[in-house]
Order: sequence, then C-alpha cells, then structure tokens
Amino acid sequence: MAKPTSIYLTQNDCDRLSDLLEAYATGSGGRRFDALENELARAIVVHASKIPKDVVTMNSRVVFEDETTGEQREVTLVYPTQADIGAGKISILVPVGSALLGLRVGQSIDWELPSGQRRRYRVIAVPYQPEAAGKPG
Repeated sequence: MAKPTSIYLTQNDCDRLSDLLEAYATGSGGRRFDALENELARAIVVHASKIPKDVVTMNSRVVFEDETTGEQREVTLVYPTQADIGAGKISILVPVGSALLGLRVGQSIDWELPSGQRRRYRVIAVPYQPEAAGKPG
C-alpha cells in the first residue's frame, strides 16, 4: 500500500499547519516540507467534533511501528515549538510526524526520508486524541 486512500484532518489543524508551512516557505524552510503540504492537500478536512477517534491529529499520542525496522514507538505529535525528543514529543515538521498525521489505526504509509531512504510506518494505537478527549486545538 503506497499511500492510504484518505487521511483526515480537523479544520483547525489544517488551518494552523497551512499557516506554519506558509511561514516556513518564506523563511529558511524552502521546499523541505513539500511532503507535508501534499498531505494537507489530499486530506479530508472535517470539524473537530466529526474526526474519527482513531485518527492521529495534532497533539495526539500515537503508537506506531516502523515496519522497515520492526521498531515500535509511542510519541506525541506536536508543533515545532513544543518538540522535545527526550519527552517523546515529535514535531510535525520531521518526516515521521508528517507521515503519521491523519492516519487511522491500522493504516500504513510509505514515506521517503530526506536521505532518500524509504520507511513504512503503521499506526498501532492512538491512546490519546485531544478531540476525543473534548480538548480540540
């Protein structure tokens, strides 16, 4: 499965991420974030109250497997200013963060890293999603 047929985003996440990408495009980021921009373009955008509870949204905690290496990790997907690798908080702007956004439990995605290596990530669980907890945004 090269790419999932669809990914889901909340309207708020889509708006904030679009603003973030615009800021980076005019700064030093250049075109490094084309993959994230492509994900936003193909997403099904819904109101936060309509997002399925098993979708990775911003500030979700997600358990995923790198099917290429067999490694499993649990991380929280955050905006760049909140990133803290030691605390398990990964930025949406790192490749794995961009890849996981919008996926549902059980979905996999093939993702090319900046080095040219390919990885296949699969979402195993979403133990916490802000929208499901009544705390969107």
